[in-house]
Amino acid sequence: MQQTKWNERLLASTRGQIITLLRTGPRIVNELAEALGLTDNAIRSHLATLQRDGLVIESGTQRGLRKPHSLYALSAEAESLFPKRYGTLLNELLTVLEKNLAPKAFDKFVREVGRRLAAVHAAPALKMNRKQRLDLAVEAMGELGGLARIEKRQGQLFVRGYGCPLGALVKDHPRACHLIETLLSELVGVPVQERCQREGKPQCLFEIRPKTP
Repeated sequence: MQQTKWNERLLASTRGQIITLLRTGPRIVNELAEALGLTDNAIRSHLATLQRDGLVIESGTQRGLRKPHSLYALSAEAESLFPKRYGTLLNELLTVLEKNLAPKAFDKFVREVGRRLAAVHAAPALKMNRKQRLDLAVEAMGELGGLARIEKRQGQLFVRGYGCPLGALVKDHPRACHLIETLLSELVGVPVQERCQREGKPQCLFEIRPKTP
């Protein structure tokens, strides 16, 4: 939430206006200055700061009357400043899939997504011991936007989430939890059982079950 508010403040500033203009394509200093009613020097100062922060890059030159002018464009990192309603899109996607697939087919689809996400870490996981694989599973949840910790209760291990990466989906689509369940099972190398709380604020909890002989 704090990051979102920071992004909103940045986009409302002069530098944010420059970023918005550059989102439509590369511009030279003179074009930016004319669009914003600022001097060329003021624009150069803002561009220098944006370049320092990794949000703007030089992307070539444009022929001028006396000399070429540098073109400025957004970096790939800058695109993350603009809010994207992935939760809404995914919710609608799952709604359509759930409506058109049998429950078993839908569950198979969700679990396949979990396996594909785990495949990114598959090779290094094979060389890890159990503790390292548990740490890797927690790290993978973090990459998806969740915060997780390993808990041990009465000799049983759990992965507890403190920020559900699928929080916007699980109330309407509880089977979405099987995606994370499968991801963790693949990474840890033993069966994992989801025991998530989906009422109110979603709380992730996955039981790591002993591997059967």
